Amino acid sequence: MSLTADISAEVDEIFKTQWTARDGDKVPEPEDIQLGNHAVRLDGTVLYADLADSTIMVNSKPDWYAAEVYKSYLISACQIIRENGGEITAFDGDRVMAVYLGDYKNTSAAKTALQINYVVSQIINPKLKARYPEHSYQIRQVVGIDTSKLYVARTGIRGSNDLVWVGRAANYAAKLSSINEVGYSSYITQDVFKMLHKSAKFGNNGTGNLMWEPRQSDNVSVSIHRSNWTWNPG
Repeated sequence: MSLTADISAEVDEIFKTQWTARDGDKVPEPEDIQLGNHAVRLDGTVLYADLADSTIMVNSKPDWYAAEVYKSYLISACQIIRENGGEITAFDGDRVMAVYLGDYKNTSAAKTALQINYVVSQIINPKLKARYPEHSYQIRQVVGIDTSKLYVARTGIRGSNDLVWVGRAANYAAKLSSINEVGYSSYITQDVFKMLHKSAKFGNNGTGNLMWEPRQSDNVSVSIHRSNWTWNPG
């Protein structure tokens, strides 16, 4: 059988096989889901943390310099994600995806965004400038967050497969992380905003000014909020 015939048969099988899905309460591993039309349903909050203007950097800086920036940003983001209870689910070049579950998933994800902004502005960029004073580049990054029902399936071929996250939150969080506005690094949807604990909504541990301002976006079809605040992770 030719490769074209093999692919045609596989597509036929996907389209004609009925899906089976179960409710889940944790982020699944790929081996937890079969390769066929099987899925896990979750109520989750998705976060994407993405370097902004990385194409400009890799086109204008040495490869080792870009690699150090990538590593510094992604390692820091991953540590903060884990500390706030998020599960890292994928890497895609210069960005990382994470999923949060449970009663405080939106607050935890929003805290993560503000803490990543703190680490980039107060730790990584000053160290980058001190180490390479001849380079003017400073890291800019964006975190996007949304919450929704998620449908998690396993895709690929035997020996090379991973989970695919289907649902609004995965799509919108990615789109929000691609917003490129100077001065703002954190974006959340209205559904996330309205579920925030006051400690993640107002500064000074919930007693100060509102940290999120409303904004309309062409990237998604719902109301969003943006923030330029930072949060020291301690």
